[in-house]
Amino acid sequence: MTLFLAKMTASITTHAVSTVYLCTVLFVLFNAYVDSQDIDVQLCQMCEGTVRQGSPVWDFCLKKGQIKGRCCFENNTSNIDTIIGLDLSNCSISHVEHLYNSFTAVIIDLSNNPITNLSDFVFQGFSHLTQLLLPSKLECPGGNASWETVEVKNNARICEGQKNVCNQMALMPWNCPENSFCSPYGPGFFECDCLHNFHGYKCMRQGEFPIGKVLGIITGSTVVVSSLLWFTQRRKVETT
Repeated sequence: MTLFLAKMTASITTHAVSTVYLCTVLFVLFNAYVDSQDIDVQLCQMCEGTVRQGSPVWDFCLKKGQIKGRCCFENNTSNIDTIIGLDLSNCSISHVEHLYNSFTAVIIDLSNNPITNLSDFVFQGFSHLTQLLLPSKLECPGGNASWETVEVKNNARICEGQKNVCNQMALMPWNCPENSFCSPYGPGFFECDCLHNFHGYKCMRQGEFPIGKVLGIITGSTVVVSSLLWFTQRRKVETT
């Protein structure tokens, strides 16, 4: 009888842990999705109106997507909105720190804005970007060497055809470590991804990443903390 109760208790505990973990994951994913949608709305409404008719982003979006505010979203059947074009031209923007969730953009127009300085890190992760329009006084991110063509036209600097920096690794003083490979990560940027079956610092650990063990630790910690909080609050209620 004691053994049966022990097994039943263990089963209930395992089920409870699994339920808590599942709820935690769903809660985190839901919050991430809501935050992502809010950020998209902020970005697409940074200035009044919609994508300007006859602009490069307009011409691109007519063939590839659908216009919402100042953004062009990819046509797909999923519920995830993917920004493939962004028209922030003539929006009186003087400073750009980040472009939120537009790292999937293929074309971005920031021309006709009083921007005096623009960090290359703004475009870190923008590996799909093939055309970028900037105020004529600014340089293309990553320098001219990161683009197939660079020209100044109609008061705008046009950076077109982002080059794959990984094809220029032989000219660089650094390289990806053993058991990894180079992946483009925006104009002038790259990242080193571990080969299959390798993980960890500099991809030195071989074998599958112990996701089960890690999730078990996270779930256990969540249960312990939740139990302590519940017990503490319960004692406060009882004493009052």
